[in-house]
Amino acid sequence: MADAPPTDEGWFVLHDCYTVDWDAWRDAPERDRTAALDDAASFLADREALADADEGESGVFSITGQKADLLFVHFRESLDELDRIQRAFEQTAFAEYTERAHSYVSVVEISGYTAPDYFEDPDSVDDGLRQYFESKLTPEIPDDTYVSFYPMSKRRQPEQNWYDLPIEERAEMMDVHGDLGKQYAGRVSQVIASSVGLDDMEWGVTLFADDLTDIKDIVYEMRFDEVSAKYGAFGDFFVGRRFPPADLPAFMAGERVPAPEGGADAHGEGERTHHHGDSDHHDGDDGEQHHHSTGDEADDGIRGELADEDIYAGQPHGEDVYATVLYSEAGADDLFEEVEGLRGNFEHYDTHVKTAVYDGHEADRRAVVSIWDTASAADTAAGFLADLPEVVERAGEESGFGTMGMFYETKPEHTAEFVEKFDTVAGVLADMDGHFDTDLMVNVENDDDMFIASQWRSQEDAMAFFRSDDFGDTVDWGRDVLADRPRHVFLA
Repeated sequence: MADAPPTDEGWFVLHDCYTVDWDAWRDAPERDRTAALDDAASFLADREALADADEGESGVFSITGQKADLLFVHFRESLDELDRIQRAFEQTAFAEYTERAHSYVSVVEISGYTAPDYFEDPDSVDDGLRQYFESKLTPEIPDDTYVSFYPMSKRRQPEQNWYDLPIEERAEMMDVHGDLGKQYAGRVSQVIASSVGLDDMEWGVTLFADDLTDIKDIVYEMRFDEVSAKYGAFGDFFVGRRFPPADLPAFMAGERVPAPEGGADAHGEGERTHHHGDSDHHDGDDGEQHHHSTGDEADDGIRGELADEDIYAGQPHGEDVYATVLYSEAGADDLFEEVEGLRGNFEHYDTHVKTAVYDGHEADRRAVVSIWDTASAADTAAGFLADLPEVVERAGEESGFGTMGMFYETKPEHTAEFVEKFDTVAGVLADMDGHFDTDLMVNVENDDDMFIASQWRSQEDAMAFFRSDDFGDTVDWGRDVLADRPRHVFLA
């Protein structure tokens, strides 16, 4: 008997597809249609609101084609919760005008094919990687994206029996399969959920992208890979686009969803917000996810406090940006070679701002910083970057509050002077309450580009430094030596 890879399970998943009885809808009195829409919009908004409470995720999608009109996707901690959601929808007035066309039940899964150490020797896996795997078990639904959902199984034919192959051979094929998926970093993200014993096929695959042809391309290319070409069996595909619950009336009226604002698509028709896949079946990345907002969404209060101290807190492009930072003890040259390959892919996408390797001034480690225009793009980049060699602590792991990221670009003639000034400031920091560690990191491609990672026990402790005379003097001095406005952002 061949060995089965270990698995770990997370949230349960329900894909619920409905067709609309358009004749009944058109014949219904307007007051009944209005009541039904209000009822359904309230139901869907309540489901989506759970995302803010870390209790689950929900999304509604319009489906193109004859298989269905609407797709509801729900992630919840238990099957019982999904059952209650199904029954609650049936109690809405809107449900009277719909009929369930298809449903699929599964549970989010990670397997031992791409993460054997996570299962075989948990103590050998660093905390950041462990947290990443745990986060994969409670996935998020990207905003404003197209979706493609399909079930799949592995073949069990006499000459093509996946389950009869040695585990080493299966793991090798899955590794190649995952490498192919990594080519779609920043374009496609996915959730893989097991349905073995739960539904008709063995997995449910949900792909998200802002460009629907990226989904076509990844599935097409994977068909030529041995895992799919020889052993993959696929069910029906359901394709559509997400829209907010408030746009349900527009959907039912045959209007564009998401609904336009001010004469243009509110969700940026033609605008690209990129994600990438990270599961065993397509993208296979094992990295840690840490997106850290430098925009209003996560640190509006902190930005305001910094502004009160006349300290600039981000938005170098006049837009919110999001950063992911991780550290590695690999050599700078080897690490840069790995990062350069990923960056070459990142740079194809409009949401990418910058990805760079910074070498430590004091600590024997490197920092990899990747900055994006959207949180979801930073999320997906983080997964790939965390697969880099010899990754150690992530931003936020070493302290109770997190990491303050300070980005500076100096005039070339003042770079050496800036480094000397840092040594002076570092001495002041060492004696401050709540300070854990601060190091100057220098861009390996540009000595004038600096990233200072400063870790603190609390926000209050960090703000005490920014209110100090020592920092004020440094700001005044920096006006003469810096080539651009610095950015001071909390990364965790």
